[in-house]
Amino acid sequence: MPKALPVIDATAPVCCAPVAAAPMGEDAAIEVAVRLKALADPVRLRLMSMLLAADEVCTCDLAPAVGLTEATVSHHLGQLRKAGFVSGERRGMNVFYRAHREALGAVVRVLDPDCC
Repeated sequence: MPKALPVIDATAPVCCAPVAAAPMGEDAAIEVAVRLKALADPVRLRLMSMLLAADEVCTCDLAPAVGLTEATVSHHLGQLRKAGFVSGERRGMNVFYRAHREALGAVVRVLDPDCC
């Protein structure tokens, strides 16, 4: 069983110095790791790709696109939401999700080896 990471408030984009700037502290490493763990799944990466390509998408459209049930897709979107990468809005019986580009961009900037 993989080691569980500590629970942190990951709703805001990661805000720490790039890994190439200086040795990373434990708290900053945990913040980045929680977000990377949320992305470390092929289905979640596909969902992020679909959400980034559209303004917003309903779970009812995402589920058939990835070949999973709406419940499973909702679970994956929940993990991405906890990491701050997506947000959802209920409209009637459906939930529409949109990607938070700034959160993904923040992780990219932290990982950029040519940052400094």
